[in-house]
Amino acid sequence: MTRLAILADIHGNLPALEAVCADLERQRPAVDHVVVAGDSINWGPFSAAVLERVTRAGWAVIRGNHEHYLLDYDTPRAPATWRDRATFPLPPWLRRQLAGRWHTAIAAWPDTLCLRFPDAPPVRVVHGSPRSVWEGIYPDPDHLPDAAVEPMLAGVEEETVVVAHTHLPTDRRVGRRRILNPGPVGVPLDGRFSASYLLLDGDADGWRPTFRRVPFDRAPLFAEFARQGFVEECGVVGRLVVEEFATARLAIVPFYRWCADYHPGEPPSLALLESFAAVDRWQYTPPPFRINLPPG
Repeated sequence: MTRLAILADIHGNLPALEAVCADLERQRPAVDHVVVAGDSINWGPFSAAVLERVTRAGWAVIRGNHEHYLLDYDTPRAPATWRDRATFPLPPWLRRQLAGRWHTAIAAWPDTLCLRFPDAPPVRVVHGSPRSVWEGIYPDPDHLPDAAVEPMLAGVEEETVVVAHTHLPTDRRVGRRRILNPGPVGVPLDGRFSASYLLLDGDADGWRPTFRRVPFDRAPLFAEFARQGFVEECGVVGRLVVEEFATARLAIVPFYRWCADYHPGEPPSLALLESFAAVDRWQYTPPPFRINLPPG
């Protein structure tokens, strides 16, 4: 039997990664290999330390969309919307965090992996979908029907496909394929303050998933955000990022949806953010994330 640990969406959250690593050390039987399915960096304030940890351990790592933010920002590959520093301030902050040291290494990472262990079926590992790092596969067919998922899987021969990106743990079957998402190590968005990852046990009969949730201390995150002057540098977006860590809920997407409805074309501002604080944000939260709702 081969035992894998699948991590994803660490997002520069070193305390969460350390909690997961400690949990991995306690697993029996021990894990044979660790795979990181993208978005190791950005959002959290410890991107460089996270990269040190995952590369020193010799884990297999692929790029997610946040690695593309780093590599494509200020290049001809970047879309025009990335030029607006008010709505897209994170890549410059991230580049200063990494001090140019990691660009070449990340540039050589793959966007997808095919795992081929001798005692179990092959596994495809991607970040968003096999088609794009930018699109996610949601757990519930009511939110993304099988008919919409099938084109995302075109050309994929493996029957087990590991994805990430949505920050929602997933075990879903679409046709002959089983789609697994370990959930996020670093940025839970389902209202539960814990790091998620996945154990996969494989043999000739296939792969058996075990989803893990591990508590972690968030205080070092907020202390490091303050030390780096993150909110002062990144403004409205910085405040919303910190709120996502503080609430384990989406904040950025609901805010921009509300702005599009009531303040189209108006740049984000602290005044708008204060107005948004009084809004029932559930109506602006995408349905897949309306889970584990608070009482009332």
